[in-house]
Amino acid sequence: MTEMAAFSNDTDVVRFTGSLSLANIGDLPERLRAFDGTVSSVDLSEIERIDTVGAWLVHRFAAEHDAEITGLDADGEHLLAQVAAADQPVAMRPATAGSFTRMVGEIGDAVVTTGHTLYGLLGFLGATLIAFWHVVTHPKRFRFNAVVQRFEVVGVNALAIVGLMSFLIGIVIAQQGAVQLQQFGAEFLTINLVGRITLRELGVLMTAIMVAGRSGSAFAAQIGTMKLTEEVDAMRTIGVSPMEALVLPRVLATVIMMPLLGMYASIVTIIGGGLLCWITLGIPPVTFFQRLREVVPITDLYVGLVKAPVFGLIIAVAGCFQGMLVESDAEQVGTRTTAAVVQAIFLVIVIDAFFAVFFTSIGWI
Repeated sequence: MTEMAAFSNDTDVVRFTGSLSLANIGDLPERLRAFDGTVSSVDLSEIERIDTVGAWLVHRFAAEHDAEITGLDADGEHLLAQVAAADQPVAMRPATAGSFTRMVGEIGDAVVTTGHTLYGLLGFLGATLIAFWHVVTHPKRFRFNAVVQRFEVVGVNALAIVGLMSFLIGIVIAQQGAVQLQQFGAEFLTINLVGRITLRELGVLMTAIMVAGRSGSAFAAQIGTMKLTEEVDAMRTIGVSPMEALVLPRVLATVIMMPLLGMYASIVTIIGGGLLCWITLGIPPVTFFQRLREVVPITDLYVGLVKAPVFGLIIAVAGCFQGMLVESDAEQVGTRTTAAVVQAIFLVIVIDAFFAVFFTSIGWI
């Protein structure tokens, strides 16, 4: 039978006996508070067991009398150390920081979060490349039907919205450029503006933004939902790699379809700009396209074709990465989907800026 907790005073050493647990403490706390003798050491070698409440009583008693605690085994020492570490003053209301301190703290938190996210994206990109290498070395593991299905989702189903957006953007570029250039009697340069900015920048960039909002978000939501329903864990259990079955088909489809969608968007944008030039400036289509061939260098086309697959890789990896981070509840699906779109668009614009500097440095101006 477990004995009640007790203690005795032998000169300046206090010895505890029995069970220092909540069920057997009894009036020990009152007796300890009433003790007013001199204590240099607290001996716990004769106790039967000790829990958190008992450890807290011993720690408080030893702290009040500046005594050393001895006689505990390794588990007891660990419990007492945890109780001692938790013995900290707690403010009922946390101290309010100034507005400048809060701003600096929020900036620091944002920088740290951004660093962790970029690190995670790089790691996920590496895992994707490893999965691609495994598929290349073992062609039977390639899921052709999944990739073709993603071709339809990413590319074919996006033709209407991408075409409409591109056509309207071409009209806006031509209209705004013509209004400004007419002030200098150089409205014919509208053709240069429409052709070069479309093939070099806006055609691929706007397509990437549309694909990020449309397909990148879908990737994050689909994989995130599969994480919640434990389908991803089930795939791992039966020996199917989620990277090969879920991520790789989406990445390959987006990388392959982005150059095609970018070229399609550029053509439709030029058609929209040419239509407005015909209506408002009186430039016939034959003249418009003849001038376009003269002023637009082939390197502008190369620039767009080089950037498109890189943008597609960024969008697909960001979407799948955020989907794989979904853990606990349905709210995270929406949060991660939003994060996937924001990160993809941000990274696309950043990489586009690097491309602009790079192509300028090699003479593709």
